[in-house]
Amino acid sequence: MNCPVTNVPPAHEIDIPALREKYRAERERRLRPDGEAQYAPPDDSLVHDTFEHDPFSPVVPRDARHDEVEVAILGAGWTGVLAAYHLKRVGVEDFLILDNGGDFGGTWYWNRYPGVQCDNDAYCYLPLLEETGFMPSQKFADGLEIFRYFQLIGRQFGLYDKALFHTLLTGLEWDEAIRRWKVTTNRGDELRARFVIMAGGTLSRPKFPNIPGLHTFRGKMFHTSRWDYHYTGGSWENPVLDRLADKRVAILGTGATAIQAVPFLGRYAKQLYVLQRTPSSVDERFNPPTDPEWVKTLKPGWQRARRENYHRGANLRLLRGEPDLGCDIWTEINRNLQAELEAEGWPELTPEEYARRFEIMDYRVMERLRRRVEAVVKDKATAEILKPWYRFRCKRPLSNNEFYETFNRPNVKLIDVSHTLGLERMTERGFVQDGVEYEVDCMIFASGFEVTSSLRRRWGIPRFVGRRGVSIYDHWADGPLTLHGIMTRHFPNMFFTGYIQGGLNTTTTLQFEEQVRHAAYIIGETLRRGGVVVEPTQEAQDAYVRHFREVEVDMTEFNETCPPSYFTNEGEKNAKWALFRGYGPGWDAFVELLERWRSDGRMEGLEVEGQAA
Repeated sequence: MNCPVTNVPPAHEIDIPALREKYRAERERRLRPDGEAQYAPPDDSLVHDTFEHDPFSPVVPRDARHDEVEVAILGAGWTGVLAAYHLKRVGVEDFLILDNGGDFGGTWYWNRYPGVQCDNDAYCYLPLLEETGFMPSQKFADGLEIFRYFQLIGRQFGLYDKALFHTLLTGLEWDEAIRRWKVTTNRGDELRARFVIMAGGTLSRPKFPNIPGLHTFRGKMFHTSRWDYHYTGGSWENPVLDRLADKRVAILGTGATAIQAVPFLGRYAKQLYVLQRTPSSVDERFNPPTDPEWVKTLKPGWQRARRENYHRGANLRLLRGEPDLGCDIWTEINRNLQAELEAEGWPELTPEEYARRFEIMDYRVMERLRRRVEAVVKDKATAEILKPWYRFRCKRPLSNNEFYETFNRPNVKLIDVSHTLGLERMTERGFVQDGVEYEVDCMIFASGFEVTSSLRRRWGIPRFVGRRGVSIYDHWADGPLTLHGIMTRHFPNMFFTGYIQGGLNTTTTLQFEEQVRHAAYIIGETLRRGGVVVEPTQEAQDAYVRHFREVEVDMTEFNETCPPSYFTNEGEKNAKWALFRGYGPGWDAFVELLERWRSDGRMEGLEVEGQAA
């Protein structure tokens, strides 16, 4: 069926200069001079204990491992399982997957809070659908269904026998004498890996606000990624939080996690306080079940085609007459703009003219979303606090059919902490905001993860040392230096993944899959050619870094119009690890660059040591 345009207000109703000033003012009053230091350091007892504790699966005792292995894959989320899949495809079977969790899943293992769902198109987001024969039950798949899909992949591709769960990395050190990586863990393991693939993902290390008095609170505290159903009642399968009926609960944060969990907390808690610094944009969620008749029409290659369409709809420009298969908030701006251009007879627009039209539609869509708040939330003061004042891509666009409605409940109160740049303080009995103490039994932190913070905070690996004693934290102190976004000088046989000097795709799992596909090719070719060590040359790395910086999508100017968030490491100017600084010519051009490099067969820019004559 055709995807309809949305009912956005006409352009003449939008005062863009006034909105630009409003957006700027809202950003400025939220900036904090302490940046990432506003969050508790990784060695804080609450952070440390949360990260290392698994409330979902018991740790099974095992002997320490002292294996030699061709490849160590560090992470068992999407990047890790895709790395294993592509290694198998190039004939490399000798690998181990290490993860701190108790099973495959990564963030989908840890995040079991009530209401957890994928918040973009599951037919695109879930990889290997055609390879496994799996089909999501609905457009936005539930977290439990995604986790079970991970388990299916683990069984179908024989990955469980190659996994070390409940295993936390403590050190990575290149040993020149044996030309391998020494990989040490908290289980006493001392592995010697020829190659290492860093597959830790972007949502792995929880973070907590560094609130004064945080450790004085005597009630219950937990992070949403370690949801305590024993305390709240219910379960992942059946989130009826009946043990909160006599509890006063506060949840800090109104991002992607909170907008899914708040409706459940509001439904069951005696009293709920929602503490918000910056509101999210929250649209309606159209989440139909998968139509079996539609599934019957799918032909081989359908997922790739859908992903390409989704990427154009969300990030680029839909082709003339192309349907919007994603048909959700992510593709709304382009879909609406395409309909207008079609009505105008498809005028020829320069890229600059198209960008200007896109920006205008951005303001119109955001105004529609603010008007949605007004239409749903009955208390006008509360509605005003919930309105998002920023460009569409400044924060993750969200959708939920119950979040705003929850604030119409008499037991739910929204508390704005933006003017104090976060919660004032905590006490033994609760928290203080604007001089008022609120007594609570439970504080829940929906405060996210270390996404764009410094590497030492994000990775938390105490010792990470390459050739000649070079620390990765020093080597990348000013940002990444890579060849193709996945390898770096001084760290032979090591492959990095994530938002690092590469192409950006709307479907993150596809983006990370292309990275591990490239890594698997290099590993397979190195071994096939009798090589034991592969490393970028300094000249090749310098050339790629120079090229990337010349063509990259520099989001600095745009980011400086946005409120602080993990996108920019809390408003850091020229943030080294800011998201979405991608390859300027686009995703297709980046993938073609890698494919040409592989098809050439010369492994240009890499030194392969020990290569057979």
